[in-house]
This record gives sequence, structure tokens and C-alpha cells, in this order.
Amino acid sequence: MTSTAPAAAVFDPALPWRRARSVALRPEPFGALVYHFGNRKLSFLKSKTLVTVVETLADHPSADATLVACGVPEAQRPAYVTALADLARSQMIERRTSLPPEKDPPAPHRSQARGGTLQESRSTLAAGPCTEAETNQEIL
Repeated sequence: MTSTAPAAAVFDPALPWRRARSVALRPEPFGALVYHFGNRKLSFLKSKTLVTVVETLADHPSADATLVACGVPEAQRPAYVTALADLARSQMIERRTSLPPEKDPPAPHRSQARGGTLQESRSTLAAGPCTEAETNQEIL
């Protein structure tokens, strides 16, 4: 007997990810319900921060970058990586092959508009920071 379902991806947080196209999130007071219309699996995200991470995965170059942008404390990142790996195994998130959407380039600084050469030393993320950073240890 052969299966037509795609194999679950091995989760690597250094790679780009996104919520699977056949997955819907329904916000709840505790976090969210996640339903996969293809395999009919239902999962519960028990952290609003994890919901935000899943919703913004496609906006960042990697899952690691998403965790940083969402303000997940370094000490909690292993738990979030484990939760994301579980979501990848259940096909709720999938590898992304396209680049994250580009933001509009910033307007030139006044000195650049006058022909100056201002160089900014700040680094920016591909997308803005996430909101609702929490310290909730319970992920899934």
C-alpha cells in the first residue's frame, strides 16, 4: 500500500518555513486551534507567542530569525524549536522555497538626498518584530 501524503519534513530552524497552505489557525484565549484540511489533524497551540511565531514564519529568512524577531528569550528557544519540529512532523508548517517578502526600501536620509554618504551601521530584520512576546513555558 502506498501513501499519497507528502512525507513530513525534518525540521531545521536555520531554514525558511511557513504555515502550510492547507492549514487554518483559529485564535483562542489560550493560543489557537490549528487544523490541517489535508490530513484532518487538529493541534492546539498553548502560547500566543507560538501562534505569532507560526503566523510570521513566512516573513523571516529562517525559523531562528522568526524566534528572535518575536522576542522569544534565548532560554526558551529550545522549547519553541521542539514545538515547531512537532508542527513540521504533523505537516502544520512546511519548508518555504521562496524568499520572504521584501519591505519597501527606507526613504533616503537627508544627507543622501543632498549627495552625502551617510552609512547606517544598524542591521534590520527582513520583517518587523513580532508582538505579544510572553514568557509562557507551555508550548504544545
